[in-house]
Amino acid sequence: MNKHHFNLPWDQIEIILLDMDGTLLDLNFDNHFWQEFVPIHYAKRHGLSLQQAKSDLQPKFDALKGTLEWYCLDFWSRELQLDLRSLKREIAGLISVFPHVIPFLEAARQSHKKLWLVTNAHPDALNLKMENTCLNRFFDRIICSHHFGYPKENVKFWHRLSEKVPFPAKKALFIDDSLAVLEAGKAYGIRYNVAISRPDSKQPPRIINQFPSVVDLKQLLPQG
Repeated sequence: MNKHHFNLPWDQIEIILLDMDGTLLDLNFDNHFWQEFVPIHYAKRHGLSLQQAKSDLQPKFDALKGTLEWYCLDFWSRELQLDLRSLKREIAGLISVFPHVIPFLEAARQSHKKLWLVTNAHPDALNLKMENTCLNRFFDRIICSHHFGYPKENVKFWHRLSEKVPFPAKKALFIDDSLAVLEAGKAYGIRYNVAISRPDSKQPPRIINQFPSVVDLKQLLPQG
């Protein structure tokens, strides 16, 4: 979908809210970490075959999907009896910024738009990714849902965020790869919501009907 340029009413947008994983950064890092790297170490730790480890882990992950615990390194380190922070650092070389992200952020800054990073990532994972990408230099604010008690999928997160740091939802553009998160943002009142259809470079683009979608941020770059 939307293989060509996607026109936005830039003159009506004052602030851009950007997700991190799957939007700015290739979700392949996280998918590989949780689907392959963690099961390998879980299998070693608990004396299981790799297949058995994957079979044991998937229901645990599925049961908490969409909750703050699902994103919490502290929770999963205790639950799995693994040092997940150290494991993430072991493969930090796989952290990758999508093509055209930096030109998009630079164009947004030059257009005098406020830029906020709004992520469900655990603070330690967020810090690791900022250390490896230096994207933090572009943002006016970096918002971590763990500091607000709810994940972005829950509209209560958006209410708490606006109470602490008000922002003009009717003049906001929100870009995320999660449809559940975009639904919550829209329900709160964010006017412009755009989905990333290919959050993982190793997977094909998804067909998305609920929101306008782009494969690449290049398609959103202001023309001229």
